[in-house]
Amino acid sequence: MGKIKIGINGFGRIGRFVARVALQSDESSSPSTTPSSPPST
Repeated sequence: MGKIKIGINGFGRIGRFVARVALQSDESSSPSTTPSSPPST
């Protein structure tokens, strides 16, 4: 079976935790993240 692709919406407390676990796992690829708030202009 191939690696699991992970997408994370937001990078708050839970998003950081999920990213950390995904990076430590051999069964997942690098997680893709999206910001939860719009960038300031």
